[in-house]
Amino acid sequence: MKPAAFAYHRPASVDEALEILHAHGSDAKPLAGGQSLIPAMNFRLARPGVLVDLNRVTELDFVRRDDRGEIHCGAMTRQRTLEHHTDVIRGAPLLAETMPSVAHAQIRNRGTLGGSAAHADPAAEIPAVLLALDARFIVRGREGTRSVSAERFFTGLFQTALAPGELLVEVVCPPPPPRSGWAFLEVARRHGDYALAGVAAVVTLDERGRCADSRITLLGVGEGPVLAARARKALKGEPPTPAALREAAQAAAAKDVDPPGDIHASSAYRRQLVGVLTRRALAAAFERASAGAGDATKR
Repeated sequence: MKPAAFAYHRPASVDEALEILHAHGSDAKPLAGGQSLIPAMNFRLARPGVLVDLNRVTELDFVRRDDRGEIHCGAMTRQRTLEHHTDVIRGAPLLAETMPSVAHAQIRNRGTLGGSAAHADPAAEIPAVLLALDARFIVRGREGTRSVSAERFFTGLFQTALAPGELLVEVVCPPPPPRSGWAFLEVARRHGDYALAGVAAVVTLDERGRCADSRITLLGVGEGPVLAARARKALKGEPPTPAALREAAQAAAAKDVDPPGDIHASSAYRRQLVGVLTRRALAAAFERASAGAGDATKR
């Protein structure tokens, strides 16, 4: 298949890109890595009249760690860079650790952090991980810049809080609190395929060794990344015993999701995967937290 006809622009700055997006409104589509958009255009599932290629906008390609330990990543940062960048490995280890699960190395060489986040595929790993990390999304338009929390950024199936004419320019990941741990697990038919279900977990222990807080997000089982609120509530204040982890996992599978079924997996099978993966991810995350592996102050 070939894409429908479109006009092509290649701006060299964010301001230039915003002017083009404003001029063409909802008919314009930004192109980042293109690993999702171009196949959709080739199948004519997406038909933008104007394509705004951001690959010359080098000001959006950066990673830095600030004095507070927050990791700032430009929207055009390649996924392969996130996988190996020292600041990401130290300051947002869940993000770095998840990258090998994203498609294949060739795709990660071109795919970008912002492109995956803005595409908001419900089966994609990056949106779920950013939600688990409680990331902030910095959005720019001609009217100015605004910050959007992860919980407000993803609004539905392939939908985000981005308005026509706006660009996602930066993602900010806060440092994990002391005594924190993390884990990412997914099941796919083959490595590199879209996950049938996946779990990203960040947990924090209090001084008594009980769960002070947790953020558990699920992918491939809803219209976007799902924050498992019932599982979080089940863990709050509890020691991370096998029984507590089973209860939280059961809450995630039974109450936090209503997964769709398709030719790849039934709804019941995806629900079963959520329970098993959540329990295993929580066990790994709490083990790291107990060992002090997630203590950002030691990095």
